[in-house]
Amino acid sequence: MHKYEIGSFIEMKKPHACVVKKTGKKANRWEVIRIGADIKIQCTNCDHIVMMSRYDFERKIKKIFSQP
Repeated sequence: MHKYEIGSFIEMKKPHACVVKKTGKKANRWEVIRIGADIKIQCTNCDHIVMMSRYDFERKIKKIFSQP
């Protein structure tokens, strides 16, 4: 089980479709903005919000960052 909370920054196994202008690579940094039965995360590059079940979230998470 992973340790994350509201405000944690995470990386998912698959990158998001948006591209970081500075590097030209696909963005893959998300901020956890809601925790409950479902988890809501927001892309730190384009502010897109995704909501998924806790089960799906824990299967797809790759890494947790402590700092932005």
